[in-house]
Amino acid sequence: MKCPHCDGTIPFVLCPGCGGETPVESLYCCRCGKRVKQEEKVDLSERTLCSDGNCIGTVNEKGVCNICGKPYAGEPP
Repeated sequence: MKCPHCDGTIPFVLCPGCGGETPVESLYCCRCGKRVKQEEKVDLSERTLCSDGNCIGTVNEKGVCNICGKPYAGEPP
């Protein structure tokens, strides 16, 4: 598959519906709109909520909240 802007090569998959070329990371076919990639299921029970009682974020792999950026301090009192 060629990039329409720079003429570079883009890795692609073939759509199971129409056989058209679609970039690898696409969720839907660029030609017919059929879903080409299954969404990964996320287990929400494994997340760690931000220890700031006012924030809605979760703690990422670096140990800080993905919303407010505060480091995880354990459960709030």
